[in-house]
Amino acid sequence: MSRTPKHAPVVAELGRPETAQETADRKAASSAAYRSSQTFRGLIAALIATVGVVLLIVLIVPRGDFTGSNAVDLPAAAKNAQSTLNRPVLLPTPPNNWRVNKAVLIDGKPVVWDITVAPQADDARGYAHVAQAFDADADWAATPLRGTSSKGTVKIGGRSWDEYVIPNPDSAANINYALGTQVGKDYVLVYGALGKAGTAELVAKISPQVDQLESGR
Repeated sequence: MSRTPKHAPVVAELGRPETAQETADRKAASSAAYRSSQTFRGLIAALIATVGVVLLIVLIVPRGDFTGSNAVDLPAAAKNAQSTLNRPVLLPTPPNNWRVNKAVLIDGKPVVWDITVAPQADDARGYAHVAQAFDADADWAATPLRGTSSKGTVKIGGRSWDEYVIPNPDSAANINYALGTQVGKDYVLVYGALGKAGTAELVAKISPQVDQLESGR
């Protein structure tokens, strides 16, 4: 009968020395646990590194600076539109620290010269369209204003403007207020998400260009 070697340690949990198989199983389990621990640590390290790279990219990638110039070359766009239509188009001068985001001719009945402007400050909100609908009148305003009709007029820069208050901006692309006026054969509509005061400020700023459009200069 074989005897357990005297130097083999007694395992407390077993109350006897380990067998060779038990020793092998214990070492295998320990190795597996170690490898699992290393894998988890590796995943955590990779995740931290990935987050670090993303933060670095966010910090170093430029976000765009509109200071000192418009995002769109409005005079050049207006010149092209005027050449295409062979008739005068509105060339407004937005307030200081505003930018022009878009200036395009929209084909349709009527054709519309549409300029989108917005405050340039990072903390400012809102936008406005300055639209010239060719050979159109106030009835056209119902299209961009989702059926809203004028309920009165206001006087700005010596000119009478139709006033539109949109009752439900959420169903009208966030448009909440508009001012429109007949300029010769065309209808000019300033509308967007600037509210009453902001829209009136913009209209007051571009009123000289509206008058020039009407006089044909």
